Amino acid sequence: MASDVSARARPHIGWRLLALFYDLWPAAALWMIASLAFTVLYAASGHGVRENIPPWSAWQWALWATCWLITGAYAVLSWRRGGQTLGMRPWRLRVTALDGAPAPLRALLVRYAVGTLSLLPAGLGFWWAWLDRDRLTWHDRASRTRLRREAKRAR
Repeated sequence: MASDVSARARPHIGWRLLALFYDLWPAAALWMIASLAFTVLYAASGHGVRENIPPWSAWQWALWATCWLITGAYAVLSWRRGGQTLGMRPWRLRVTALDGAPAPLRALLVRYAVGTLSLLPAGLGFWWAWLDRDRLTWHDRASRTRLRREAKRAR
């Protein structure tokens, strides 16, 4: 669908990666809070205060799943409220539906889930935008949403 987005509105992969890197920091802060809660719960469940959560244990898997859900809540709620996460604001990026309207919740959930898969094989789903005729990532296509770069506002 090359006609649904003007060439100027389609952000280059570099803008996407900058926004993703910027969003790593608020996500990491949320992960630290979740880790603290899990550490306290682990110690309270009869393990020593100085004992770490064992790698690959049920506790560790639950922590990873919690961090994934927290990150998803951060992204989806940000997209839902204004189409942008904190990392998208400096580069004027916004998630929209195909017609430019705010994306529906279901599409945003799909975008986050497929976006996670896009990152797993060394970010292949993001790098795919270099090959795609419309510069779309896997999660753009799967969720039927678009990431648009807004024009600078006149001062």
